[in-house]
Amino acid sequence: MSPFPTPDSCRIQNPSGNQSTVHDRDRARGVNQEIAVLVRVILDGQEISGDPLDELNGLAKTAGASPFGNLIQRREKPDVAFYIGSGKVEELKRLVEFHAADLVIFDNDLSPGQTRNLEKELGVKVVDRTELILDIFATHAQTAEARLAVELAQLEYSLPRLKRMWTHLSRIKMGVGMRGPGEKQLEVDRRLVEKRIHELKSDLKEVEVRKERLVRSRSGRMTVSLVGYTNAGKSTLMNSLTGANVLAEDKLFATLDTRTRRWDLPNWGPVLLSDTVGFIRDLPHHLIASFKATLEEANQADLLLHVADASSPAVIQQISSVYAVLQDLGIDEKDTLLVLNKIDALPPGSELEALLLRYPNAVPISAKTKKGFDLFHKKVSATLSRNFRDVIVETDVGNGKLIAYLAAHGDVISQHFTEEKVIIHCRMPQKYLGTIDLHKAKIREANETPTAPGGQSGSSPKDEIPEPHLSDSDIEEVA
Repeated sequence: MSPFPTPDSCRIQNPSGNQSTVHDRDRARGVNQEIAVLVRVILDGQEISGDPLDELNGLAKTAGASPFGNLIQRREKPDVAFYIGSGKVEELKRLVEFHAADLVIFDNDLSPGQTRNLEKELGVKVVDRTELILDIFATHAQTAEARLAVELAQLEYSLPRLKRMWTHLSRIKMGVGMRGPGEKQLEVDRRLVEKRIHELKSDLKEVEVRKERLVRSRSGRMTVSLVGYTNAGKSTLMNSLTGANVLAEDKLFATLDTRTRRWDLPNWGPVLLSDTVGFIRDLPHHLIASFKATLEEANQADLLLHVADASSPAVIQQISSVYAVLQDLGIDEKDTLLVLNKIDALPPGSELEALLLRYPNAVPISAKTKKGFDLFHKKVSATLSRNFRDVIVETDVGNGKLIAYLAAHGDVISQHFTEEKVIIHCRMPQKYLGTIDLHKAKIREANETPTAPGGQSGSSPKDEIPEPHLSDSDIEEVA
């Protein structure tokens, strides 16, 4: 929610006959420096561990609000009018009056009608989970790309809520939810919002194409991407591994923009390591779609490092939430290594052991103290090696195109030249081996016996390197 000029206020008549006022300027300033009451409705089937309002409390503080009161209700299904029951509405009203609260924050997504009804009864601003997250993203967006993505998500969120708008949208650049001055005005506003959404989608499509081109230009290097729940320690891990000066703070969504740095992986060599935006439970779909370009690094990565906060009571739910977002992005089948971070914050006991029993392939580390890094490096190297082949390539001395190709896309270990041939020992990703013209080059595994003159090769036809399926259409066939 971005600030913009708003000259009026809305006066709401509550059941007691007194007038309560929800000022448009209060809504325009987001949730910064406001006293908040937190509310969560736990529906049937939802698994809860630890404090149900712990995450919402962190989100509210990140947005700048000061949480004082809280209210939790278990329900079979949401109330159509208020989401919470009518009795809880009265209890919430007393909480708001007792704490002199400026707003109420729900850890659920409310319909426009439910928000209007609650504001009418409570006399204060009501913000749902999605609106709060959008507010945080708007505050933290630093680059033009991130600001475009946030604006698009805000406008798509605001479009069905235009009846809460106050001023003409031609005077603002960001979408917010506020009450409108009339039906004619609303139709004009709706067309303006839809036009702006179309423009933003077009701009972000161009950004996405440029991002794809940039990421694919790095195809000569192995790429590793950090993904995970927000505040799991991804930026701290990146700083520890690469020496980068990436912002690392103990707050939610400190990083919105992807950053890529060179990482000299021990016993492997240089790889490109990218830090991405953190995920969260029930991440708004508007944001997932808007930040598609930003998440292109993860989409094109050879390996995903899923960083989880092992010290969080909700770590299992957080891991599941991240996998759900990766599935939404269509990258859940990529090679992924689960990294259990912050083990330095765990008390001695069985908590870590229980996690490792549940996730036996995970690697426990502390990005802060670098504990567990030796095992971590070995596991990353082993995972990257799955797609590599240690091969001997034999071709004509004059086949400079292939020789250059092997040097660009693989790790050349040795070269041996004869009068007519060159024999190259190299380690190559399997996807690049499939582009080599086998009529102009011979390829065998490095541990195979070479073909003797007039004899048979040490390998059978079934041992030949298969040509892999290529998803990267930019790779040209090499002669």
